[in-house]
Amino acid sequence: MLPRPRPAALVVLVLALAGCTASPGAAPDRARAARPAPHAGGPVLTGKLDSPVDVTLRWTGDEPGAAGRVLEFATESTGPYTVLEFLAPGRTDFEHPDLMPHTPFFYRLRPYFGPASAPVEVTLPPGEPTAKDQEDDHTWTAPRTLDGPPVTTHPVVDTSGGPLSAGRTRAVDAAAPGGLRATVMHAAGIRFTWTDHAADEDGFLLEARPSGSGTYHPVAVLDPDINSFGLITLPEEKRASYRVRAFVYGEQSNVVRLETGSDGR
Repeated sequence: MLPRPRPAALVVLVLALAGCTASPGAAPDRARAARPAPHAGGPVLTGKLDSPVDVTLRWTGDEPGAAGRVLEFATESTGPYTVLEFLAPGRTDFEHPDLMPHTPFFYRLRPYFGPASAPVEVTLPPGEPTAKDQEDDHTWTAPRTLDGPPVTTHPVVDTSGGPLSAGRTRAVDAAAPGGLRATVMHAAGIRFTWTDHAADEDGFLLEARPSGSGTYHPVAVLDPDINSFGLITLPEEKRASYRVRAFVYGEQSNVVRLETGSDGR
């Protein structure tokens, strides 16, 4: 059965399943990059209720070298937090509408850093997947860690000039995913594989730039060590460029708390 297409406005959050993330007994030693306290000039998040159940969030500040930011929310101060969206560096606002009444909402913003692979261009066959395609179990879409020859790995960012949130970092090109390959599986499906060169990534982003678009945007968020994933595409992605980014999170912004009121509708 063809998996349900992802909503156009949402990033697909793909958490790797325990049974397909690594070979049995593999437990890589991952020395995560330090996450220092927020620095002066970092992002400052604010929010307001436009109605009892509609929120607008805005932020100021800069994180030089950041590939983008991720906005998250929770309904308890201790979390867990859920990703709302991975945002382009120039984005400064977000609307969160139609919320549950009489509920506290906690918001935070985090920059992310890291190098991207060389892109691959994909042109899908015209039309829709065939009946046979739709009967396929689509196991190829699952995020996996495929075995391969040993490779040299590198830190995702260079923090020698200062801590991660001090605005003096740069992505380490040698940590970028290598050998990105796109295999067309059917008229709306692509399987991606790559070589993981990162030593300390928090995850990977699969990014797409549809034909006619000037920018890449994340379409899937994957766990560390993943090197195979299948994407069910949207209609506007019949012709598109794709790349994979290894990333680490920077230090979060301040947390904004807002409490919704009565819906009244």
